[in-house]
Amino acid sequence: MKKMLLGLRVLGICLALIQTNSGAGRSEDGTKYSSVDARVDHLLAQMSFGEKMALIRGATEDAATSQAQAGYIAGVARLSIPPRRLADGPPGILTRLPSQAETATMGLAATFSMADAQANGNVIAREAKSLGIDIALQPYINIDRDITTSRAYNTYGEDPLLTGQIGAGLVEGIQSLGVMAQAKHYVGYDTEGNDVVIGLQALHEIYLAPFAAVVNAGVSSIMCSYNKINGEHACGNQDLLTKVLRNELEFRGFVTSDWGAVHAPDYINAGLDMEMPGITSPKSPFAPMMFSYFDTDKPSKPSSATIDPAMIAGFMGSNMPEESQAGETAMPGVGEVDPRRDFWNLRAEGRLPVSAVDRAARRVLYEIARFGYLDHPPSHRILPHATALNAAVIEKTALDAAVLLKNDGHTLPLRRDMLNDVVFIGPGAGQVVAVGMAGERSVGFSWRQVGPVDAIKKLVPGASPRYAVEDDMTGSAIPAQYLSHNGVPGLIRRDVAGTRIDRDVDFTRQSGQSLPANYAAHWTGTLNITKPGEYWIYLQLLGAGGDLSIDGKKLASAGLRGVFHGDTVLAGKDGMLPTTDGLDNLRVAVKLTAGPHAIDLHSFGDTSGQNEQIRLAWMTPEEREADHDAAIAAARTAKIAVVFVWSRGRPDFRLPGDQDALIRDIAAVNPNTVVVMNVSEPVTMPWLDSVKSVLQMWWPGDEGGWATAKLLMGDVSPAGRLPFTWAHKLDDYAATDPDHPERSNRGLNGVVNFSEGIDVGYRWFDRQHIAPLFPFGFGLSYTAFYYSDLRVAPAPDGGLNVHFSVKNTGQMESDDVPQVYLGAPEVRPAHAAFAVHALAGFARIHVMPGEVLPVLVHILPRSLQYWSVDADSWERATGARDVLVGGSSRGLPLKQSVLIQHRK
Repeated sequence: MKKMLLGLRVLGICLALIQTNSGAGRSEDGTKYSSVDARVDHLLAQMSFGEKMALIRGATEDAATSQAQAGYIAGVARLSIPPRRLADGPPGILTRLPSQAETATMGLAATFSMADAQANGNVIAREAKSLGIDIALQPYINIDRDITTSRAYNTYGEDPLLTGQIGAGLVEGIQSLGVMAQAKHYVGYDTEGNDVVIGLQALHEIYLAPFAAVVNAGVSSIMCSYNKINGEHACGNQDLLTKVLRNELEFRGFVTSDWGAVHAPDYINAGLDMEMPGITSPKSPFAPMMFSYFDTDKPSKPSSATIDPAMIAGFMGSNMPEESQAGETAMPGVGEVDPRRDFWNLRAEGRLPVSAVDRAARRVLYEIARFGYLDHPPSHRILPHATALNAAVIEKTALDAAVLLKNDGHTLPLRRDMLNDVVFIGPGAGQVVAVGMAGERSVGFSWRQVGPVDAIKKLVPGASPRYAVEDDMTGSAIPAQYLSHNGVPGLIRRDVAGTRIDRDVDFTRQSGQSLPANYAAHWTGTLNITKPGEYWIYLQLLGAGGDLSIDGKKLASAGLRGVFHGDTVLAGKDGMLPTTDGLDNLRVAVKLTAGPHAIDLHSFGDTSGQNEQIRLAWMTPEEREADHDAAIAAARTAKIAVVFVWSRGRPDFRLPGDQDALIRDIAAVNPNTVVVMNVSEPVTMPWLDSVKSVLQMWWPGDEGGWATAKLLMGDVSPAGRLPFTWAHKLDDYAATDPDHPERSNRGLNGVVNFSEGIDVGYRWFDRQHIAPLFPFGFGLSYTAFYYSDLRVAPAPDGGLNVHFSVKNTGQMESDDVPQVYLGAPEVRPAHAAFAVHALAGFARIHVMPGEVLPVLVHILPRSLQYWSVDADSWERATGARDVLVGGSSRGLPLKQSVLIQHRK
């Protein structure tokens, strides 16, 4: 019995709220108050209007203490109400200091594990405390509705139940250690479109459902999104903020705007509580589009300053040479309305009720009190990281997340006695693709990021597997013979001390000649090209910002001043991988003719106080061709070839560069080809039939190299499951169906209509009878499982208890992820849509060889309900319904029909 309980992971149960309500009082919108409110109201009664504003409007922290985090709330020192810092994820914590990199969000979703979610929440909270952060801006619980959306990789997949459960687990893990979590983005931020139309049934059942889950988990705050929802901006949408969030979901915490998502001062009357970033420094590059509507000063004339598109592109992340599709540079919904009206105007017109400001300040103050910040204010000191403790969680999550997509002939796991006959190919084999897309997440400790090949060598003493980089992302310093000025060797360097000549630009610790901290220099001269072609030029930095131009065109820049978490250059932020010696790596492709080309290179100190490192490196066309040929030659003579490939979502639904051709070339010379994928969204696989095995490793975090090695060698059986449907072609998805342009990222006439309704992800594939390449919930292992003995019974709470058994019929112990789906009612209520079947519960269990494990999965009463547009409420769908159990949405061997009755 004890073993069964340890192996059982029951999901679908209500998560208890952190706070307790005593019914001591009520707010004007009907929210019950607990005893904490007496203290909150006492403080509020002592506060001036300006002090209340200090709780609900962002401010700029003093440069002497700021960590360049995303946001800052000043607090009220007179009343011992401490300031608070807000920092981006997900995942992790992003400030000016390096922070450990967790497994990416889609990988965490692939674990199908609440325990992993909670443990990752603990890591985030520990990192927040180490870095002086009070509010973690995560989880990101929008739906992976459209895989071409630039931030789809940041979600927890396509299913609302899975997204909600993982998000709720993360919230519990963060907040259990005294750090606030802020769920985002409420709501409909599931597309690039800024004007979104969602039917009410789909809105409640799909897009609001994860927010209901985190509210039930006691989340402290919610971030509203940039976009419009059904005609009103989300941050000023009274129906969503008050009627739904406060009254239906009974959310008690505060609502913060996304940065620049306020478009009018009266949003506070609609239910918005806090404006971010609030009062922005006029020196900030973002100042032209960050007008503060919660400002109480008389508004000034609109600024004539404009946003530099290159600055936005640098902030959002630049393309690498392999990526043919331009990165997203627009920020729709930010600063699009700026009538220069703020709280000053509302007060003058009598349209800013004191009660509205009090209500917002009270909600913020309540959470400050609930988390104990009044009695134990955060010190905001920078503390040592809990590195070892966090690393153990990151490695386990990477192990649990891995999805084995194919394994013909049991090619995996690799035999230890054959490792010397294996060749590993691709930059992701030599370095771990820990982060993938940096964006707003922590970028990790580069010194901990051991590559899979080195991990195998350390785990198996005496093993000497071969390695072929194929695509060298570090390259080498441009040799002196190619650099000159005015016809003589070397580049001119100018600094405050004067002028000197440098034979090359390689001022790094590796070369033994890094530069002083806070040093500024300007190099000019000529790059002399002997053969025309596409050259890959790399600007590599640490402890310094800089920019590079060739022939007057700016190619790369890093180290924006006055930008959230942008004033320190972190290794790995601007490229998929840091250099092999741990520098940030900006890589660009440039077509150069034979002859001279003007070089202009600036560097300047960032705020890290470290010695500056700067290197100007390259890969020539000849070097790239030679590396490719060497990889093919190595594969030809190996018994097994393991190819590592990657994508950051650029281009859509395809591996960047020549990686598809690389796999085909290697498979043509080696019949035992294994592909390891570091991607966060589906890509086409034209080579799938020609390879033996495919292991999806996501972006696994700092410790992902160790996890990859252990999985390849069979120390652990892979048991992750796909949190999305992997289609044969992009047109198969509802949002990218060419017959429905209104659903696409940009929609029609600026409006994106989610006209597929509740049929998102696998539901759409089931409805349209489209065969996926791999279905939602799919994943193989190094063993096999047999499902039997299904029994479904009513549960005391009005839900269902689903009992069944899982037998491990193979020779290796392994986790499994049984999934429970609920079919549509036999007789469907009028005017309501139902999925063919929808995920209603799941478990992650561990089963020994030959063991038969009894499993119980609880289906919540909400899963038996639908949102009735006619009744404007949740209604129970009665009658006969099928309960199905299996290993994926398309592999459900067990089925039982149950009769759902009315519940009094």
